[in-house]
Formats: sequence, structure tokens, C-alpha cells
Amino acid sequence: MITKEKVLEQLEIHKGSTISGSSLAAELGVSRNAIWKAITSLREDGYHIDAGSNRGYCLSSDSDLISREAILPLIHSDIDLKVLDVTGSTNKDCKILALDEPDRPAVVIANRQTAGRGRRGRTFYSPSDTGIYISFLFKPRHDITSGILITVAVSVAVARAAEEVSGRDIQIKWVNDLYSGGKKICGILTEAVTDMETSTISYVIPGIGINCSTKDFPDTAGSVAGSLGGGFSRNELAAKVIDNVMDMLPDLDKRDFLEYYREHSMVLGKDINYFSAGDDKGSPARAKDIDRNGGLIIELPDGTTKTLNTGEISIRLK
Repeated sequence: MITKEKVLEQLEIHKGSTISGSSLAAELGVSRNAIWKAITSLREDGYHIDAGSNRGYCLSSDSDLISREAILPLIHSDIDLKVLDVTGSTNKDCKILALDEPDRPAVVIANRQTAGRGRRGRTFYSPSDTGIYISFLFKPRHDITSGILITVAVSVAVARAAEEVSGRDIQIKWVNDLYSGGKKICGILTEAVTDMETSTISYVIPGIGINCSTKDFPDTAGSVAGSLGGGFSRNELAAKVIDNVMDMLPDLDKRDFLEYYREHSMVLGKDINYFSAGDDKGSPARAKDIDRNGGLIIELPDGTTKTLNTGEISIRLK
């Protein structure tokens, strides 16, 4: 870790409080001039750091730039964490990391994506400074049939984190969208890295995009897009999401998150239309329940039931 990163870590730990340059220099084992250079560089990066003679340095309590140094002290998970200002896609970054066959889970977070994606090839709008774009890379303990269950578990992990940090009520639209106040505030895309020789899944990559305070959306996002409204720390929300996901995935077989998912579902008990790939008309049904593998049990107009269990199927409320 370079001096600049070490200084930022200390400022984040003492966020809102003043710490003297001499104390920082002694703590990090560097000169006061090195501390001053690090502070200057951090200010150029956009950090609001107050300073005064005989007072030291203070990182503003309103500072909300996403950083590794701010997130790491807030989590207990054993992960490799990479935080980027700008990237094409955090899911793609995780696919590249998978080439090195890491032994422990990795997490990539970005402040902005230039090529964020949703399901079925859709674009996920990912502007700077107003959202969190985060992807996980881990070795699965289940086969490909558990893809929906993993997405359901991640949805619950993110919903719990968003409720706790923002104070907003969160609802889940099967299978991977989170809503608040009738607006979509989060999308989740779960992908996999496969071994063609053995026909097995090497790694699973859940990607999460959360609109924290985004206000202006492109026309392609439609009128449904919204945000959590801000007023909270993006670093704190990112840390909660990381710990919730990492705590939940090892115990996937317990399925104890399904009850939360059902309680927060915005579709159960309601009339819907469901769409398969290439189907623009849709078919009517009534959402009845979530099965033990995360599939959506629906009742058809003739009274029979079927289970939707693939991410290539989408639903809309009537």
C-alpha cells in the first residue's frame, strides 16, 4: 500500500475528526512532507480534506467517494477487494480475474461503468458518483440449476443492506430487480465462467447495480427507474452488501432467506404477464409462490400451475 492509500485509510478511520500531520507521519513511518503530498493528491482526486495551522487534517464527514480504504475497515469478510473509479463492466473484470483461478472470493466495485449490462443484453445505466456497481467472483458449491437460487439469495442480501443503510422499504420483483417507492433501484445479473472440457461451472459472478442518488435517467431506462434518494454513505452500503452476500452464500442449502424473499415480493398474489425469450406478447398468469429453488410458481387461466425457473423469462405486473 502506497503512502497516499495509507493516509486515506487513516483519514477514513478518523472521518469527521482532525488528525495532525505529525501523528500521521509517525503512524505511517514517513515524513510530514510525504503526508502533505498525499493530502494534495487526494484533494485532486476529489476528497474534501480541511486543514489549518496547528490543527491537522480532517476528511469531511460528508465525503462519499467510494474507496477500498473506506470499505475494508467496515467489513469482516475474507475477500480480495478491488475498487475502481471507472470500468467497462465489473462482471467482465471478474471474468478476467477468474483466469488466474483465485483461491478466495474476489469483489470488484466501480464508481462508474461505461458498459454496464442487465439481463437479456439490456444496458444498465451506471453514471459517476450516484450509484454502486459491484460484482462478486466465487467458486460455486452447486451446479448450474442453482443459478436462480443464487440470484434470489443475492437479492435478499442486497435488499437487507439497502433497508438497513437507507431506511427505505424494499420490494423484490422476481427474479432480480429491487424496487422502492414503486421505482426500480437495483438490478442483479448472475453469470458464470464454465470449463468447456469438464462441462462444469468454475466460478459464479453475481453483478449488482444500485441507484443510490441517481436522478436523471436516459429514455431507455423508461419511467420505472428510480433511486434510494441518497442521504447515506455509499461505502457503508457497499460494505453491508459485501458482508451480507458473503455470509449468505456458504449457507445456501439452508434456504432461510426464502421467507424474507416471499415477504418482500411485489408480485406474489398478483396478476402478471410472463415473457419467454423472443415472446413480445406475453402470457397471463397469477403469481402464487416461490419454490425451494427460487422458481416462481404461477397459476394459469385454466387453473393449472407451472414454475418459472430461468432468467430468460421475465414478468410484468398487470
